Amino acid sequence: MTEGNFVDYVKIYVTSGKGGKGSTHLHREKFIEKGGPDGGDGGRGGHVYIKGNKNLWTLFHLKFVKHMRGGHGGDGGSSRSTGHDGEDKYVEVPLGTVVKDIETGEILFEITEHGEERILAQGGKGGLGNWHFRSSTNQTPRYSQPGMPSTELDVILELKVLADVGLVGFPNAGKSTLLSVLTSAKPKIADYPFTTLKPNLGIVAYREFQSFVIADIPGIIEGAAEGKGLGHYFLRHIERNSTLLFLVPADADDIKKEYEILLDELRRYNPEMLDKDRLLVISKCDMLDDELKAEMKQHLDKSKLGIPYMFISSVAQQGLTELKDKLWEMLNVEDEKPENSHGL
Repeated sequence: MTEGNFVDYVKIYVTSGKGGKGSTHLHREKFIEKGGPDGGDGGRGGHVYIKGNKNLWTLFHLKFVKHMRGGHGGDGGSSRSTGHDGEDKYVEVPLGTVVKDIETGEILFEITEHGEERILAQGGKGGLGNWHFRSSTNQTPRYSQPGMPSTELDVILELKVLADVGLVGFPNAGKSTLLSVLTSAKPKIADYPFTTLKPNLGIVAYREFQSFVIADIPGIIEGAAEGKGLGHYFLRHIERNSTLLFLVPADADDIKKEYEILLDELRRYNPEMLDKDRLLVISKCDMLDDELKAEMKQHLDKSKLGIPYMFISSVAQQGLTELKDKLWEMLNVEDEKPENSHGL
């Protein structure tokens, strides 16, 4: 799938069907002069549903859908026959889609399970036929109810990718390369900033046929929370990750400073993201010898990062097994984690 096909934000105007009107029919039959009221009820209008589909990963199929309408309910008929219900419309979305009301900004609901259905716009109720209004004092009512009107709503569909681990780092930190060696994903990799223009997902195969999902978003730069660069637009995609993997290259001028800048951008975007488990990974370590690595460990221990850190090299395949072990432990062990960091 090309980069242009990834769509995570669409606006749709939805209209449910209106209810059918009730009938005011009076029964007429041979040898029955005054059969009385027998008008049927109107059918309900069609609902507009939002439905989760695990086989979708983008909102691209809704990019050019501007209006979704439910069918109108049929009018009631004679012999107490009920009008047909309006046709329901289903809007299928990928898991992790949030539905917002444009006018109020309120989050209406979110879809997180395959096959989950939620009514977005409820169809109008059908009107009652005159048969319901008969009584001993009004034996031939010549009135019935009209159907209820349709519901109209302007909504935003916003996709937040569902993944277990989110990669956070500056442009060219090696996030896409790491994703490509840990999973079967084939993200675009090049030696210029913002090579990644859309989130990429990959499934990491772990021991004994187990797995977890990892997400790579475009690089974050300082000021991303205010809209600089590309990463700010995709920060929503790591809001649901249970673990954040901060990737800083070994040739960075100050590893701790880069990590703190990234952490501050996440805090300014959404302070709740600081409650997630965090792991610092120093990439491109194939350029370090044992002496340099020991010095770097000593420096990081003195700086009191407060989180665990690891050294890896995606190109040289160094430390990747240990990284997967650590991520699996963080994702599955609920025991309280130690506050002090330890180089691995």
